[in-house]
Amino acid sequence: MRIQILGAGKMGAFFADLLSFDHEVAVLEKDPRRMRFIYNAVRMQSPEEIADFAPELLINCVTLNHTIEAFEAVTPYLNKNCIISDIASVKTDLKPYYEQCGFPYVSTHPMFGPTFANLANLAEENTIIISEGVHLGKIFFKDIYNRLKLNVFEYTFEEHDRVVAYSLGIPFASTLVFAATMVHQDAPGTTFKRHQSIARGLLSEDDYLLTEILFNPRTPRQISRIQEKLTELQDIIAEKDSDKMKKFLEDVRKRV
Repeated sequence: MRIQILGAGKMGAFFADLLSFDHEVAVLEKDPRRMRFIYNAVRMQSPEEIADFAPELLINCVTLNHTIEAFEAVTPYLNKNCIISDIASVKTDLKPYYEQCGFPYVSTHPMFGPTFANLANLAEENTIIISEGVHLGKIFFKDIYNRLKLNVFEYTFEEHDRVVAYSLGIPFASTLVFAATMVHQDAPGTTFKRHQSIARGLLSEDDYLLTEILFNPRTPRQISRIQEKLTELQDIIAEKDSDKMKKFLEDVRKRV
């Protein structure tokens, strides 16, 4: 299959490396410095070059704030049978775009960021395939993700955004609050160092990605849950109520 990848960032390079030995792969990237580690693939710097390559599948790996813009820049050079796809973490604006674009599509979300995941061993990581996509596209990505031994889940666009609000919104918000109150420690404990490492990894992500995860319409409810539990814990500490603390800890242990 001829596969066009948009963007040579961390995930674009990952997919190019993953797919280039079994398929014809081309990578479009405006910044030539990002192409230094792209091999066994056609390198492109302008959308016009896509027409001659005539891809059968396009994987959009550009940053979230440019996903639809990237689609619009290249679709004039695609065959109408080309399946277009994205790996975006937030799908809020993508469903209406796909519904009017005129191309078959498939949307997935690898739930492993290159910041924290071991890309050489993804057996404990998860990925989501959006159920509204075209069958052939879903089968392609399901095969790829199964070969990586990922745990594959199929959700609708609506279900995906709800899951993301919970599984990303809560840890993102909690980590940002921790980092916002963090002060330098000369002799930090193990737990502090682990939280600090997570915070640094999170803050290395694109600002727009962090913003869009938190601006997901379903995220505020999850943040309210954090606030509710923090207030409950604060009251227990203020009252020095050992029985309530024991019950609180028991409840937390059941959840983890």
